[in-house]
Amino acid sequence: MSRAPDAPDAPRGVAESLVPVLALVGSMVSLGVGTSFAKHLFAAIGAEGTTALRVGLSAVILVALWRPWRLTLTGSDRRTLLLYGSVLGAMNLLFYLSLRTIPLGLAIAIEFSGPLVLALAVSRKIVDFVWIGCAVLGLSLLLPVSGLSTSLDPVGVACALGAALCWALYIVFGQRLGHLHGGRAVAIGMSVAALVVMPVGIASAGAALLDPGTLAFGLGIAALSSALPYTLEMVALKRLSKQSFGVLLSLEPAIGSLAGFALLGERLTLTEWLAIACIVVASVGNTVSARRGRPPASVAAVAV
Repeated sequence: MSRAPDAPDAPRGVAESLVPVLALVGSMVSLGVGTSFAKHLFAAIGAEGTTALRVGLSAVILVALWRPWRLTLTGSDRRTLLLYGSVLGAMNLLFYLSLRTIPLGLAIAIEFSGPLVLALAVSRKIVDFVWIGCAVLGLSLLLPVSGLSTSLDPVGVACALGAALCWALYIVFGQRLGHLHGGRAVAIGMSVAALVVMPVGIASAGAALLDPGTLAFGLGIAALSSALPYTLEMVALKRLSKQSFGVLLSLEPAIGSLAGFALLGERLTLTEWLAIACIVVASVGNTVSARRGRPPASVAAVAV
């Protein structure tokens, strides 16, 4: 029998399969654009003030969206959430501090080394050493430890590496909270992060944080950097496999570099693009070859 009546379903199936992909790409673009806009606030309130504004307003948005007080927590959950939120706050602060002196795409690429090392540390496959080699090569092209490296500011690189360590810890603590409602756990974590970074931001920027124009701009940054990416990633996570999600998320350093170029005029050298390509290949390769039960490095916590 003819299946002609089913024909219209084919295009719709293709469209449906594209929705999660577009959602995740949209999430990364939103995060890159939001972070690029955030750099425009550095001149007025500094990196510390910008971090406090972004994290504080993100916490307000996420709490209003997810109403985390409905979450039932054990004593162990509370302790883990405190650690989870603390490293989230430190990660944001260190990442924004790195952006004072190094381009956005390179900061993201260096930060990716945290979850990548975390995943590869437990590797037992020979092919994983290929991805380790790619990651090491990429970092060697960026870090001031060899004659191959570019002339990046050492303090900025150190801050990005600190953010990488925090990202790895964030994933570890986040996995311990996997039994909780994701949105509500992130809302609580972001609230703890705000408590960590707000004193630093207030001490640095003071009353400038309360300027109406700065607050409005900060609200837009918080929406672009947290609320919108989180919502889009939730759409993607529901419809993509962990492997597909990880492969796509590996493109974040490249997307961040393009956002930095388009919105901040940050031009990268050929060596720096090669370094980003090495880290992206390492992340994609690790994700594809990840054994069952070992989370791919690129599947990072949301709302970072």
